[in-house]
Amino acid sequence: MVVPGSRADDQGAGSPRRRWLPAHLGGYAYLAVLAAGAVGLWIVTTGDWRVGVRWMAAGLLGGAAVRLVLAERQAGMLGVRNRYVDAGALAAVGVALLLLASGIPEQPGM
Repeated sequence: MVVPGSRADDQGAGSPRRRWLPAHLGGYAYLAVLAAGAVGLWIVTTGDWRVGVRWMAAGLLGGAAVRLVLAERQAGMLGVRNRYVDAGALAAVGVALLLLASGIPEQPGM
């Protein structure tokens, strides 16, 4: 028995297909921020940690810029709060990562 409005009912004939891609431009920007973070984490584990942290910071700063430009309806997963709060939080963490990556001195013997 299929209950109307249930998940099984959504899979019936004539129902729209399930989306695998983001519905908004902000969704693609969110995926780009995640990809930059993943690349940065991979670089940190396999190579120079400063370069990896800079990749992560660049992704966050890019996400902040996109969040400022996109309308509320197009923000997707980047839009959690107010536009300026979202962009400010992303930018603050990005700048902090950049400052940490460039401010920590090289350790001898490492």
